[in-house]
Order: sequence, then C-alpha cells, then structure tokens
Amino acid sequence: MNNDGFDIKAGVDLIEEQISGACARCGRKREEIRLMAVSKFHPLESVEEAYKQGIRLFGENRVQEGISKFSKFRENFPAAKAEVHLIGSLQRNKAKSAVQFFDCIQSVDRDPLIEELGALTGERKTPLIILLEYHTGEESKAGFSGLDSLYRGAEKALSCPGLSPQGLMTLAPFTDDEKTLRASFRQLYRAAEELEKRFPQDGGKKRWTTLSMGMSGDFEIAIEEGSTLVRIGTAIFGARHL
Repeated sequence: MNNDGFDIKAGVDLIEEQISGACARCGRKREEIRLMAVSKFHPLESVEEAYKQGIRLFGENRVQEGISKFSKFRENFPAAKAEVHLIGSLQRNKAKSAVQFFDCIQSVDRDPLIEELGALTGERKTPLIILLEYHTGEESKAGFSGLDSLYRGAEKALSCPGLSPQGLMTLAPFTDDEKTLRASFRQLYRAAEELEKRFPQDGGKKRWTTLSMGMSGDFEIAIEEGSTLVRIGTAIFGARHL
C-alpha cells in the first residue's frame, strides 16, 4: 500500500494475471515478457513496496529524478538485483550522468544522441545497453521516422564499441482504437525483423530481441503483437505525484 492508499500488491497481482492471460491467448510463455514498473513521479516508498512485491525492473523519465530516487533505493537495498532504465527523452547535456547511472537507455531517438553516448561509453568495462526509439504514430513524433533513418541509427550504434543496441522501443498513439494500436505494435515488430535481416549477429544469434511496447492501457494488445517488455505505471502505482 502506498501513501495514497493504493494497493501496490493488488496492482502487481492483477497485471501478472493479465500478462499470463494475454500470453495464453497468443500462445506465448510468460517468461518471454519483462514487466517494468514505471516509477516516474512516484516516491521512493512506492518503489520499495513494488520491489517487495517482486518487481525487478523500473523505468524513469527524468535523469535527475531517477538518479536521486534509485541512489537512495540502492542504499536501502544494497543487495537488490533491480535494473533501472531511462525511458524518457534524453538531452545531450544530461547524457554523461545517464550513462554513468542507468542500466539501459530506451529512448535513443536520433543520430547525434548515439554519437554522444558512443563518445561517453568508450571506456566502459561493459557496453551500455540501448534501445532505438521508433516512431509508429504517437503524437510526440519522437523516434526514428522510417526504416531508412532507423537503419542509419542502428549502423551508427553498432559502430560504437561502448554501446550494445538490443532492440526497439515505441510509444503507441494515445487511443482506445484497437486497430490503430495493433498497427503501431505490428510496425515495431516488423521493423525489428528488418533489422535482424540487415544487421545479423555473428553465429546466427538474434540481436534485436527486446521490443519495449505496451503501457497500462494497451499492454495486453502489445503482448499479442510481440512485445517482450511492457511499461506499466498507473496500474501498479496508482495516480502519479506530479
């Protein structure tokens, strides 16, 4: 239960039930889907409660908020094996801080940012995991806007030793129209297939395996269309603390 009286355990349990149901409908296994709790604008106490309920992957939109919150979380839970991904837009002047703290940056949406991240990660012991954000119809217009620009971004990312591009992310249009949502998710799935053909990994192992798509209102549809990572905020934490 968080400070607003929202039952986080019940929220997590319901989401798990819905994920399992979506997997059953489309013939997938539950372990194919990662559940991210989007903790932006939610207090540390809510993050800690979600962790106690089994959440091991968190998403933050703002660099400084994420660093502040999860630095304290890691002090309180020093043995925690929890990942923190940046899912919000990243400005180049905050890239250094993001590179030093986050386990993955999902919102890599333009060539200059790839170049900046590549320059900042050259001396890392392990490459920084990134996802390329692909525009599939959301109003923000963030992300690579077509296969040609996506190919160029992928090629640039793969040329940076300090980066490990492992998939794609998208924001679906804000709508209740199922046909529109499915079209958005299918577009991302097909883009990943094209990237696999164009930039295969040595040995035949798939490279572009993470498809981050689906949020509280549409994640079941996203799973049915191939999502491997769903980003859930309100359904786990309740209303945001703006």
